Amino acid sequence: MKTRRLGKHGPEVSAIGLGCMGMSHGFGAPKDKRDMIALIRMAVERGVTFFDTAEIYGPFINEELVGEALEPVRHKVVIATKFGFKIGPGLGGLDSRPQHIKEVADASLKRLRTDVIDLFYQHRVDPDVPIEDVAGAVKDLIAQGKVKHFGLSEAAAKTIRRAHAVVPVTALQSEYSLWHRRPEAEILPTCAELGIGFVPYSPLGKGYLTGKFEEQKLEANDFRRSLPRFAPDALKANQAFVELLRGLAERKRATPAQIALAWLLGREPWIVPIPGTTKQSRLDENIGAVDVELGSQDLRDIHDAASKLTVHGDRYPEHLERLTGR
Repeated sequence: MKTRRLGKHGPEVSAIGLGCMGMSHGFGAPKDKRDMIALIRMAVERGVTFFDTAEIYGPFINEELVGEALEPVRHKVVIATKFGFKIGPGLGGLDSRPQHIKEVADASLKRLRTDVIDLFYQHRVDPDVPIEDVAGAVKDLIAQGKVKHFGLSEAAAKTIRRAHAVVPVTALQSEYSLWHRRPEAEILPTCAELGIGFVPYSPLGKGYLTGKFEEQKLEANDFRRSLPRFAPDALKANQAFVELLRGLAERKRATPAQIALAWLLGREPWIVPIPGTTKQSRLDENIGAVDVELGSQDLRDIHDAASKLTVHGDRYPEHLERLTGR
């Protein structure tokens, strides 16, 4: 496994990480815990050292899963988790009050079975709490040795700059793939300027860009059913993106998923995608993307071809999209 550094001063991690959310949240019923523990440990054996979770995934059970799976190899891996939501009966919305951040950190440490959180992201920017106060709270946690690095998720460039002035932002996690390229306008240039690593979530378009997505197999509680981009008409119209990837994959003796990941890896040396999976075969396929060589001409060809395509359907319903880009 090849490695990369998250920004100027962040940890060295595997070039491909593992997003663990789907093992217990979002994509239908939680998967068998024993099977997922085995899959996470298999990822470590194959050289993956970067694992992503959050308290809201479940809630809580995904952190517990990741903590149990990685406890025997804790010294070998980097664990990222997130704060920023209200959780509990009758509650909802955002909560990044400094006291709440510190309470979440203590609870996450217990669930993750560790004495330090390697990377602690604000999951979504809370408009009711100044970002300087959020960064200050994490700065305190870093001083206490409970957190190593601070991150943001789906934050706007101006927010990143304000937070970075208080405590260095090590990584920004936002959606980025061939069919969601909004970060290219302001976010990636800001990360490059400030020395911040970038962690694309949903780098395979929530499974669509693999070319193996089957709408009829979505469970009733799979959150993709609520996404405009996964409406039947949009899925059909967006097939052009899969065909673009499939054409290059055939020439490179790779899969569409591997080309999609290799394209991200080729964008910048400080980009570390975190595709999620619950299957060993997909884990091996994703890891194999680090060995797919895309030259400068390949990258230009993908860019030029994709620029001529139109993405159909919004990525989120309006109430979720409002939580991004703040």
